Amino acid sequence: MRNLITDVNGLSAGNAHDAKLASGVTALIFDRPAPASIAIHGGAPGVRDTALLEPGMTVGAVDGLVLSGGSAFGLDAMGGAQAWLRERGRGFDVRGAKVPIVPGAILFDLLNGGDKAWQRMPPYWELGHAAAAAAGKEFALGTAGAGYGAATANFKGGLGSASAKTPRHFTVGALVAVNAVGSAVIGEGPHFWAAPFEQGSEFGGLGMPARLNKTGLAMRLKGDAPQNTTIAIIATDARFGKEECARIALMAQGGMARALRPAHAPMDGDIVFAAATGRHPGTITSRDLTEIGLLAGDCLARAIARAIFEATALPFKGAQPAWRDRHAGMLQSAPTPR
Repeated sequence: MRNLITDVNGLSAGNAHDAKLASGVTALIFDRPAPASIAIHGGAPGVRDTALLEPGMTVGAVDGLVLSGGSAFGLDAMGGAQAWLRERGRGFDVRGAKVPIVPGAILFDLLNGGDKAWQRMPPYWELGHAAAAAAGKEFALGTAGAGYGAATANFKGGLGSASAKTPRHFTVGALVAVNAVGSAVIGEGPHFWAAPFEQGSEFGGLGMPARLNKTGLAMRLKGDAPQNTTIAIIATDARFGKEECARIALMAQGGMARALRPAHAPMDGDIVFAAATGRHPGTITSRDLTEIGLLAGDCLARAIARAIFEATALPFKGAQPAWRDRHAGMLQSAPTPR
C-alpha cells in the first residue's frame, strides 16, 4: 500500500503545474470506464459535465476525473485530459465516434501571487493534457497538481491522498485538493482536526491536544469572498453502479467535516466525486457499502491533513506559510507509531 488513491486497482493519477502561474491540474485516469457520481455540499462549486453522473442518466461510466486550479478558467483542463484519452482511442462510442467522458471540478487560486496574465488562451487545457500524460501509480503531494496554488485560512493548502482496506479487502482511496475557506488545524496548530483518524505518522503523529479551549474552537476564515473550495475524488475497487457511487460520495463528505472547520460553507464548493473500478470480485452487501462509505470519509479526512502537512510555501511576497514553516520542530518530539 502506497497510502495513495492509486492503491485502488484500475486507475492512475498524474500532476502538472506551472510555477510562474502558481497553479496546476491533477488527472485521475481509469484503465477502463468506471461508474461514478458526485455530491456537492458547498455553496460555490465549479464543475464540468457532472449532470451525467446522476443515476438514471444515459452515460454509465467515465474515462477520467480532473481536479484543477484556475477557477472557471480551469474547466479547460478537462478538455486537455479528454484530448489525451481520445488520442488513445478511449471514449463513449457513438456510431464509431469516440467521446471520452471526463468530468471535473475547479478551485479558486487566482489571487495567490502567481502570474495570471496569460494572453488569449488560459494554460489549463495544456496542463490537463500534461497531467493525464503523467498519470501513474506514484505522484507528488502537497504543493503539486491541483493543490499547487491552494490555500486555507491559516496555512498553505495542497494536494493530499490516503487509502485503506476493509476487513473483506475492498480498497478505498481519496484524492483531494484543499483550498478551504476554513482551517485544517486546531487554532494555529500544530494539531490537525483529522488526528483521530491518522494512520501511523502520515501527518506528523502529533495526535490531539490535551484539551480544546475556546481559542482552538474559534472560527477561522480565509475571507468572505467565494475564492475557496475543497475538491476531492473517492475511488474503490468494489463493483458499484452510479447509485452506490452516489451514496459513497455523500458519505465521504463527512470526511471534510472531520478535517476542516468549518466545512460546507457558503464560500466553499466542497465537491466529492466517487468512482468504482470494479476490480474486486466480491459480492457487495449493504454492510460492505456502509463500511466503504465510512472508510471513504476517514480517507478523505486523512488526505486533507496530508495535503497541509506536505505543502511548501509559494515563493511570493505575502504568501501563506506552510505548516512545516511553523511546526516542523514538533516532529522531533512526535510519539513513535506502534
